[in-house]
Amino acid sequence: MSAESISPPAAIWVDLGAIFVSLELSKSTWLATSLSPGSERMSRHWVPGGDLPALLACLGALREKTRAREGRLYRVVVIQEAGLDGFWIHRALEAEGWIASHVVDAASIAVSRRHRQAKTDRIDGETLVRTLMAWMRGEPRVCTMVRVPAVEDEDRRRIGRERKALIEERKRHVNRIKGLLFGVGIRHYEPVRRDRRERLEELRTGDGRPLPTHLKAQLCRELDRLELLDGQIKAVEAERDALCSQAHETSPQAMLTGIKGIGAESANILTSEGLFRQFDNRRQVAAYAGLAPSPWRSGSIDREQGVSKAGNPRLRTTMIQLAWLWLRYQPDAALTRWFHETGKPQRRARSKVAIVALARKLLVALWNYVTAGVVIEESP
Repeated sequence: MSAESISPPAAIWVDLGAIFVSLELSKSTWLATSLSPGSERMSRHWVPGGDLPALLACLGALREKTRAREGRLYRVVVIQEAGLDGFWIHRALEAEGWIASHVVDAASIAVSRRHRQAKTDRIDGETLVRTLMAWMRGEPRVCTMVRVPAVEDEDRRRIGRERKALIEERKRHVNRIKGLLFGVGIRHYEPVRRDRRERLEELRTGDGRPLPTHLKAQLCRELDRLELLDGQIKAVEAERDALCSQAHETSPQAMLTGIKGIGAESANILTSEGLFRQFDNRRQVAAYAGLAPSPWRSGSIDREQGVSKAGNPRLRTTMIQLAWLWLRYQPDAALTRWFHETGKPQRRARSKVAIVALARKLLVALWNYVTAGVVIEESP
């Protein structure tokens, strides 16, 4: 899953009256590391993995213990890393009025750069608690908190992601069929054609023999799987098209579909993976897609490392593909003319750099178009 960054609190909190808790989540156990007011030591508590009532009971016991010691009730602030468990735990904790939950991008937390460093759940839990306290104090860039999407937005992403997974699986079956046939001297059979069954009966090996019995049976089973995947892909695409037809004409997906060169799949990915979010400026848009530059400047060293690739990989891949399609279907657009002027030297490396830059400019232009109605032709 992808992490969506939000800005840390601008004001520094002077009174951090709260119980800070970090969660280390695994399939078997959950470790809760806490630091309470009036205590100088962190405490650790283990609950069975997936047992939400036990976790809430543990947090409630921490709260009651602190009240007995300090004479007042404190709120509980919880932090966890974005991972396999998704966001359901965060939503369940947020539903409790006395718990504030945060999800952090684990890659944004500074760690020791020693060649070998100790790593345990205990060490990670204490690090998360210290990180949470620093973030609550307003220390800049101490970490990147994840902006948890709404349930509807998260569910909408599944259409494009499932379609991509099905297509990748279909490619594996096609390559497996071609590999099996290549081993007996057959090179020009295309499993994706509609007459694949009829052509299978006509195939002869490289030495003129009919297909062996067991090989033919295996190929038929592979074709069964391939046809099942084709049916599932069509079902997913029907869901996508139905969702697009239900969208209002002023919705981002409908506006993107109306642009020449952007199809239903690209519009769905752009909307569900990126443009549904709120961005403050174009730098945030490019950074979220992983298309922001990564300079390396220190002393006399000044060089560019390329794009960061730290953002949403699905959005970045779609934008690179869409940049090439833009050159084909929008030959007279301002961005297309900019690309040809910039990538005029006929060098492959230069073209690769220019197409990434075009993808970044195009993403910003599309964001301006769906949010502010700025015509793409007038975009810089």
